[in-house]
Amino acid sequence: MNIVILAAGQGQRMRSALPKVMQRLAGKPMLQHVLETALSISPKTAPLVVIGHGAPLVSQFLMTFAEQNKATLKLATKIDTVLQAKQNGTGHALLQALPKLNPAVPTLVLYGDVPLISPSTLKRLIQLADGVAGQDSALALLTQDMVDPQGYGRIMRNSAGEVTAIVEEKDATRQQRTIQEINTGMMVLPSQHLKHWLKALKASNAQGEYYLTDVIAMAVKDGVPIRTTQATNVWETLGVNDRAQLAALERIAQQEIASNLLSNGVSLADPTRLDVRGKLTCGQDVFIDIGCVFEGDVSLATGVQVGPNCVLRNTQVGKRVIIQAFSHLDGAIISDDCSIGPYARLRPGANLANDVHIGNFVEVKNSQLGAHSKANHLAYVGDATVGKRVNIGAGTITCNYDGVSKHQTIIEDDVFIGSDTQLVAPVKVGRGATLGAGTTLTKDAPANQLTVSRTKQVSVPWQRPEKKVLAKKKLSSKGKK
Repeated sequence: MNIVILAAGQGQRMRSALPKVMQRLAGKPMLQHVLETALSISPKTAPLVVIGHGAPLVSQFLMTFAEQNKATLKLATKIDTVLQAKQNGTGHALLQALPKLNPAVPTLVLYGDVPLISPSTLKRLIQLADGVAGQDSALALLTQDMVDPQGYGRIMRNSAGEVTAIVEEKDATRQQRTIQEINTGMMVLPSQHLKHWLKALKASNAQGEYYLTDVIAMAVKDGVPIRTTQATNVWETLGVNDRAQLAALERIAQQEIASNLLSNGVSLADPTRLDVRGKLTCGQDVFIDIGCVFEGDVSLATGVQVGPNCVLRNTQVGKRVIIQAFSHLDGAIISDDCSIGPYARLRPGANLANDVHIGNFVEVKNSQLGAHSKANHLAYVGDATVGKRVNIGAGTITCNYDGVSKHQTIIEDDVFIGSDTQLVAPVKVGRGATLGAGTTLTKDAPANQLTVSRTKQVSVPWQRPEKKVLAKKKLSSKGKK
């Protein structure tokens, strides 16, 4: 089938420099949600996207999306686009796409600003459009009953319950506006009729636009069957026109994510205080406390506990890991039985083996720590290879940057590093070595020896200088007495 995604609108009410379809929902542009849904129901069909406002930005996004997902989505071709230079309505938008459509197969119309439509609802809609014995393919229309239908086009039916037309709200009479069955805009059209229908559209309406909805009356006139179905959930059909609607839909998306996690055995301290902005995969008996944010691709293995107000981005977490409050993990790989935080920061390239302890106010970047090693307090480990059973004392810093280049620090197994130690890279600490507290290491430390670099401690007579203002106050107070 043909799949066309209408994504040309500006979205003036968003008050943003970004095209409306590029506004983010659950960590992804709204258009990406629609693309992924379309590809899930028809993996071999590359959608055709009608672009307009912000066309260069949307085109670049589509190219990047196709490249990044070439393997997983198995795209046979690139995602093609067509330009709607002037936004003259949905009918005009589909008319621009007409030359690229295959007239022998039906056309599914989706919208880049209706991001939560589900694959199951669309599959049901597509099945309705299939021809049945003795009949041609039908026009399948997704409608929805709404308690408050304000802003939507209304479905007109005759006394037999058959759809006869769609009337947009601005063109509707007072009586028609009381109808609660609305048009979602999503439909499957018999493509062999599209050329005739789209070229017959007129802009004689309150908006002065070419409405795609006008093809419904044309289909009735041409004897094309019209079949309708509704979404499983009302929120699947909700579009976004302003920031308030985007925020409301964000909460709905997060509630659905939380519900799915709970159904799969994840414990959430409060399902309403969770944000997943990407993909979160969890094993059994995972616990997530309040205020946590998951971005990109995050996996939590069996038995992981995540404390309150943590941020995890593109991170893999092994079994039984404990991540304590206010820890930030970005691009990290954490093996089983580790303990992280509170207030720890793991940056891209941090790779922890089994049973590593990273404590409060410790930062690790582009470094590997071997099994059973510990950095429990106030340390920076960057561009380092740390062996097994290493103890990194409080205040330890790997001085890895000389102002131009980054350099490596190598710490072998069973090393003990005293507090307030600086390791000026490139430098190597041999197996079993001990570095005394306060050491500034500028040369390799030999294995199994104590290395200390300190100035000699001295005590000298000393009178602490005072500020002149303070001295005057003391003299003044003596004079008063």
